[in-house]
Amino acid sequence: MVARVSEMKIKQDLQDTQDMRSCASLSSTKRNVVVEETKVPVTCNKDCGGGCPLLAHVRDGRIVRITNNPCGGPYMSGCIRGFQAARTLYAPDRLKKPLLRSGPRGSGEFRGVEWNEALDIVADKLAAIKARYGSEAIMPLGGSGSCRSALHNTGRLTARFLALFGGFTATAGSYSSAAAQFVTPFVLGTQLAGIDPGTLQFSRLIILWGANVADCRLGCEMDARIREAKKRGIEVVVLDPRRTATVTQLGTQWIPVKPGTDSALMMAVLYVLLQENLADLAFAAKYGFGFDKLQQHILGLDGSPAKTPEWAEAICGTSAEAIRRFARRYGQTKPVALIPGLSIQRTIGGEEAIRMAIALQVATGNLGILGGSSGALTWGRLPQLRCGAIGLPFKGRMPSVPVYRWPDAILEGKEGGYPSDIAAIYNVGGNYLVQGSDTRKSIRAFEKVEFSVCHDLFMTPTARYCDIILPVTSPLERQDIVFTDANYLLFSSQAVLPPPETRNDYDIFCDLAERLGFLSEFTEGKDEEAWLRGFIAESEVPDYEEFKRSGIYMGKDQLRVGLSDFVADPEGHPLNTPSGRVQLCSEAYAKTGHSPMPEARILQASDAYPLRLVTPKSRYRTHSQNYNIPWFRERGEQALWINPHDAAQRGIADGQQVYVTSPQGRVRIAARVTEDIMPGVVCLLAGVWPSFESDGTDVAGSPNVLTSTVPTMPSQGSRTHSVLVQVAPA
Repeated sequence: MVARVSEMKIKQDLQDTQDMRSCASLSSTKRNVVVEETKVPVTCNKDCGGGCPLLAHVRDGRIVRITNNPCGGPYMSGCIRGFQAARTLYAPDRLKKPLLRSGPRGSGEFRGVEWNEALDIVADKLAAIKARYGSEAIMPLGGSGSCRSALHNTGRLTARFLALFGGFTATAGSYSSAAAQFVTPFVLGTQLAGIDPGTLQFSRLIILWGANVADCRLGCEMDARIREAKKRGIEVVVLDPRRTATVTQLGTQWIPVKPGTDSALMMAVLYVLLQENLADLAFAAKYGFGFDKLQQHILGLDGSPAKTPEWAEAICGTSAEAIRRFARRYGQTKPVALIPGLSIQRTIGGEEAIRMAIALQVATGNLGILGGSSGALTWGRLPQLRCGAIGLPFKGRMPSVPVYRWPDAILEGKEGGYPSDIAAIYNVGGNYLVQGSDTRKSIRAFEKVEFSVCHDLFMTPTARYCDIILPVTSPLERQDIVFTDANYLLFSSQAVLPPPETRNDYDIFCDLAERLGFLSEFTEGKDEEAWLRGFIAESEVPDYEEFKRSGIYMGKDQLRVGLSDFVADPEGHPLNTPSGRVQLCSEAYAKTGHSPMPEARILQASDAYPLRLVTPKSRYRTHSQNYNIPWFRERGEQALWINPHDAAQRGIADGQQVYVTSPQGRVRIAARVTEDIMPGVVCLLAGVWPSFESDGTDVAGSPNVLTSTVPTMPSQGSRTHSVLVQVAPA
């Protein structure tokens, strides 16, 4: 018997959930209305960095609105994507039946089939590929559809299923943070060097370096804490090529900087700190290793150019005077929280920006203190609350390829130096033909494999290139425990029943495991409720029912500062580095072929491609999700941001159609001529589903048509903010 939740059990759970009463009463009755409106604790479970405690208001079995869960307190707030998440459930183009491809890949030609036929085909194809090539010929993709949950986790479930099937070729690293994840342990010996947002109440200066927290959330508390700090008169400096919503809503000063040049600007800031005796040299000597060598490099005493503000101005486009004013304010204030965004390490040389951000916090004595920060990624970089999660029963070491180069691995295979020849793609909760770099190359990779299967809610561009599409449920249609990037856990209850022909990813894998002979190993004899209760039994949450009722469990300490134990007692709590201190000069890192100390590695523009393209997130999309839903798309109209200076040079008027060209492809899109982006830089927001004309030109404005799969090294991470383009009137 397949271990899944029966329809009767689902209805009973829904009734139990709807009978709950929350911190501020989760049930209410509208005046003069007979039908009761219930409030159900939920969360989006999206790959956005939010982790928001929400309430789904349910009437007549439908979600009528979504609001904040008051149990989260005054600072935790959702965003427009979460408040409008029900539009996904009720979208008219939602998939409600398994589909089998009936035309060429990419044509969108499919026919509906019954579940048994679809699952039989998937099981037979996987078994045939394993028999012919070995299980390592299968590559899982996706995972970001529901990436934060303990059970219904698209990445972990896929890996568990394929591991029990015999193995697979994994994708290693992260599109989001590969460079930072790679380099931070060389410097700090750990990834756990973030701060809790509540500590910002003690900051006297907040620096958001490439961190657009208003649109790209670094936790559901961060923007509220920064907004409160601004109201108290605390300066909030935002460094970004664009005047973003963070600049206009949260910032007190905007400092423009060209993408991919952040390490050079940081070096110039350190130069001023050293020259004007604003650095905390005693702190740097005590807690940092190699600061003397870094100091020589910055001052130009090692034979390299001095990293003066004038030197940086020529590279960064930031005026020397602005650099000096900022450095002086930074050096004269304490404590300072420097919060780097993911964007600054998604560039060629992104590893160096993280190294330098840490170096600045060491040089100013802001590491490991209340109100300060480490300079490492704040996002998700402190220990999570203890709680169980669906296991990954790996037997031996899986072959892997850098996730940024997955299409190259498929197209080149063993002949290209990759560990496997990939014959099948199993994609769950991912839209790699939109979010992966070099869209045309990614399409060729999907066209090459013998078989591909996709779990999704919609006919995405990626689904169009698959052979079988299996329609799945939304996080609002199932229950789960959801991890966050802060010191709390969420319980997301099932708010409504899913459409009849959709299934949970877990149930789909149960059906396939049953056909392939390892059902008992996959389920361990547990259904959804048994898994969740087991996870909480392993956790520090004392009461499952209370957790489920309120939807949130808060950890005891909400004012954690990463590395504070090291700063308080460096001998008793040394770092896991060769020196036991912050490794500002690292011989271990030098073995990767790069400098032992931070350097400015800048992608140089050319005459053919003189403009730098950035591809940031949209506040209306989680990656590419929501693009197909008109309500969201109409509010985030796609256009190319271009500065008036660059537009005038090219004879481009606001609203005019332009071609944006890179070595990888061409996009035709309307221009938005605006002072909100600095000269030399243009912007296309990410997540737009491409639409190709017969000559290969994309006319939707999908930026990954223009990006490259050549990564930043040595991390092999994303460089989607190091893209050189030319723009011309269409």
